[in-house]
Amino acid sequence: MKDKKIEKLIKGEALRQKDGLELIPSENYVSADVLEANGSIFTNKYSEGYPGRRYYGGQEWTDQVESLAIERVCKLFKCKFANVQPHSGAPANLAVYAALLAPGDTVMGMDLSHGGHLTHGHPMTLPAKIYKFVTYKMKNPDTGEIDYEDMLRVAKETKPKLIIAGFSAYPRTLDYKKFVAIAKEVGAVTMADMAHIAGLIAAGALRNPFADGFDIITSTTHKTLRGPRGGIILTRENEEIAKKIDKAIFPGIQGGPHMHTIAAKAVAFGEAMTPKYKKYAMQILKNAKAMEKVLKKNNVRMIGGGTDNHLILADVFGSLGVTGKEAQTVLDEVGITLNMNSIAGDTRKPLDPSGIRFGTPAITTRGFKEKECALVAELMIETLKNKDNKKKKDEIRKKIKTLARKFPIPKNFV
Repeated sequence: MKDKKIEKLIKGEALRQKDGLELIPSENYVSADVLEANGSIFTNKYSEGYPGRRYYGGQEWTDQVESLAIERVCKLFKCKFANVQPHSGAPANLAVYAALLAPGDTVMGMDLSHGGHLTHGHPMTLPAKIYKFVTYKMKNPDTGEIDYEDMLRVAKETKPKLIIAGFSAYPRTLDYKKFVAIAKEVGAVTMADMAHIAGLIAAGALRNPFADGFDIITSTTHKTLRGPRGGIILTRENEEIAKKIDKAIFPGIQGGPHMHTIAAKAVAFGEAMTPKYKKYAMQILKNAKAMEKVLKKNNVRMIGGGTDNHLILADVFGSLGVTGKEAQTVLDEVGITLNMNSIAGDTRKPLDPSGIRFGTPAITTRGFKEKECALVAELMIETLKNKDNKKKKDEIRKKIKTLARKFPIPKNFV
């Protein structure tokens, strides 16, 4: 690379990833094939519109790439329609809102403090300035059970046009059938924001919301799906909804699609169809359970009491007397990357909360099994208990580096 300043920064990030462990649940490592497609010559091409209906010429190959991505993702998630153009998950959600709602309409989503995502109604976001959001919560944060009775009560009172099942920091399983039943009672459309668990659904490791009658699925294509950074919108069978979504993406909120990213998405969708990927998805769940077991043994409180998916939300302030911000910082120092996170009923501020959020997708990609994940959990707790002990932290940093180099970042997974 001729730009030596950028080259130096890229090498620095590569070394950080090589010698440390990524536990942020929304991060993963892409294959060499995904990386190659994402950096391909398709980055040069403008392709406003859709296959067969473009506004510029020279679309012979872009049409085929996008059509292949659509074909693969529909097969993967068992649906009839897909839009693979969203640049990320937030634009995908915004497009669904724009397609189906009028300003002032009501949307129901999971409360942010109970695990929901910013785009599900946080007052600082653009959707919250356009639409009215109402929320549902967990009945008991120690079990993670959603309060479906109260959810039905609120839905009857507020008559939402759209009900969202989905989350950013929720470790348990949602009852999709109950969501569909509530939506039918109030005449709402159902949307599952599966950004975090899309790969687990694709592999059959977790249940597909479409199987229980959901209308729409939105998702990112990174995280557990292990593709490039981007988004998708899937429609189970309603062609009218699918057409509205297409118009909402283009010309509604986006211009030209990123064709290099769509090519990389198509590669990732193909990889997710393989037996090796299905085995990988099942291992993610096993590894999360192994970490859960260590936290339980050490009396660390977990929101939801544990995990059914790829992530854990731990109350480190209540359990270990360490704030989430302190935990994130000190674990970064030993080579373990995760994120501070608010918990249900948190008395601390969002930028210095009581919890941390971590998960197993990236380390599972590196080949970690239950034994290694249990060791990582033990080292995390040891680090937090010795947050002011530099000698101890240096010892742990060496252990993390040795472990990381034993399981190098793979160049190809298929």
